[in-house]
Amino acid sequence: MGSSFQKVKAFVFPLVMAVSVCSASLAFAGDYSFKVHNRTSVAIKQVLVKESGGKWGAFDIGSGIGPGKKATLVWAAHTNSQDCDQWIKVVYADGSESQSTKFDFCEDDLVLEFD
Repeated sequence: MGSSFQKVKAFVFPLVMAVSVCSASLAFAGDYSFKVHNRTSVAIKQVLVKESGGKWGAFDIGSGIGPGKKATLVWAAHTNSQDCDQWIKVVYADGSESQSTKFDFCEDDLVLEFD
């Protein structure tokens, strides 16, 4: 019985540690979020961001952010090492784009409004 318990203990302990590390990572990634407020009459279909000199990357916003609606967007964990200063622009349902603007995404309670 002692040998069997040791095998289970040897398997469960690393598993518990892995889950703990993953949970901590998810909580950490959740710390980097911001809100987008669509103050226009047209739905936002894409939210694009990039570092200076980088390529545009898109947030997954599902079917979009409707007119007058707000959405909270969370940075992916792989972006944690990027600069706080990022460029952002949105693409509307009619195909038009907002002007790209530089923001500090490390700012607490950041709300970006698109008019």
